[in-house]
Amino acid sequence: MSDFETVAATENQAARRGPSGEPGAPGQMSQKPRSLAGDAWRDLRRNPIFWISLALVVLVAAMAAVPGLFTANDPRDCLLSRQHAGPSGGAIFGYDFQGCDTYSRAVYGARASLLVGALSALLTGVIALVVGMLAGYFGRWVDAVLSRVIDIVLGIPLLLAAIVLLKRVGSDNATVRIGAVIFVLAVLGWTTAARVVRSSVIIAKEQDYVAAARMLGAGNGRIMWRHILPNALAPAIVVLTIALGSFIAAEATLSFLGIGLRAPTISWGIDIDSGRVHMREAATPLIVPSAFLALTVLAFIMLGDAIRDAFDPKLR
Repeated sequence: MSDFETVAATENQAARRGPSGEPGAPGQMSQKPRSLAGDAWRDLRRNPIFWISLALVVLVAAMAAVPGLFTANDPRDCLLSRQHAGPSGGAIFGYDFQGCDTYSRAVYGARASLLVGALSALLTGVIALVVGMLAGYFGRWVDAVLSRVIDIVLGIPLLLAAIVLLKRVGSDNATVRIGAVIFVLAVLGWTTAARVVRSSVIIAKEQDYVAAARMLGAGNGRIMWRHILPNALAPAIVVLTIALGSFIAAEATLSFLGIGLRAPTISWGIDIDSGRVHMREAATPLIVPSAFLALTVLAFIMLGDAIRDAFDPKLR
């Protein structure tokens, strides 16, 4: 028998033995090693907050993608004769000051708000990954320069800077304004995610598998893409999930102030502003979009918190 066969036979015999060294039961297999992802998924399955927030996120995403499943009324079908009228037909929350269905506008408003939040978070993630990986991997002067850039951007008030920048956008075209809001939010909101990525990269680049890849001749690009990026993605996704809710709230705030999206685009912020003006005549046009906005932001924040707690080894 060769040396290789002897070692293989010894390993097979050890695998059949129990924890105390006694032979295990017939057909009994050795227990698989536990992984961080497996432990996190097990914790998430037992967390009711995760399922509640995930259900709300899926519901809002379905509203944004297929609003016709939730209301049969056209949000732009407005008649002044129905101004502040009570619930009737499919308008379960009545009508606003323009005679538009309050509920259908809240449903269709999810599309613009979620689109801005999702694309802002995506663009933020790209910027944060590039800056964070470069700063964490190369260190030295690269880290020093990029860290100072992060500090400078982090010190700029997001809403105040967004108001100043969006004031420069003179076009009322819906696509242009949506793109401008996405760009401004992403350019001003990437710093926290970049810091998280940088910390993850600094830890990952010191691991043995990175040193082994470098000894085998792998270049910096391959090491960063194949070995370090997967370890930096998980914490970045958690931060971006929470940031997505913040971006939705920021878009609603900018639209409420008349700086972000504008009519005829349907947005929760626009409806909250118009509902505020006519709050004394009817409170429902203010309460309904506000409730949709609050629940959506809360769902994303709770979902991000649940995922963060599940992946945090300090909480185990």
